[in-house]
Amino acid sequence: MIYWELFWTFLQIGAFTFGGGYAMLPLIQEQVQAHGWMEAADLVNFIAVSESTPGPFAVNISTYVGMETGGLLGACCATLGVVLPSFLVILLVAKFYTRFKASRIVSGCMSGLRPAVVGLIAAAIVSVGQTVFFPAGLTGQVFAAPVFWVCAGIFLLAMALRKLHPIGIILLSALLGLLAGVAGWL
Repeated sequence: MIYWELFWTFLQIGAFTFGGGYAMLPLIQEQVQAHGWMEAADLVNFIAVSESTPGPFAVNISTYVGMETGGLLGACCATLGVVLPSFLVILLVAKFYTRFKASRIVSGCMSGLRPAVVGLIAAAIVSVGQTVFFPAGLTGQVFAAPVFWVCAGIFLLAMALRKLHPIGIILLSALLGLLAGVAGWL
């Protein structure tokens, strides 16, 4: 049953990923594609949409995948699955905060998890970057395609303007993408 499958898949993702939505991205991408729920290009498109919509990234993407595969009930199941582990952990941490705060074991565990989170986020960047910049693999044709240069230009502009408010960068990137699409470059 698709609803149980969505719930169980996103429950596992929520339970075994530390560091938030970006750290979840490699697992989400692997699971969504393994189940055949969505193509890589569609997932990348929604990543862009979820970045420009309010709310936590993991909730947005799980809701979207659930809606695409199982309608409204699928969206509810996937969203519940991804948030339930964090909700339960926060309840436990809140209840035992003073004990956890002073624990060398918990402190050591968190110190060990930080590099793993950075690695998962880096893996997500590489994976999404490959899908955006090199959808057909790394060939000489990639560099001849206008879409590569438009995407690279938007990326470099965003890096140069990183002190600009993120909403401004999103709006500027959307405008540049729209102009490139109208010009027939995309």
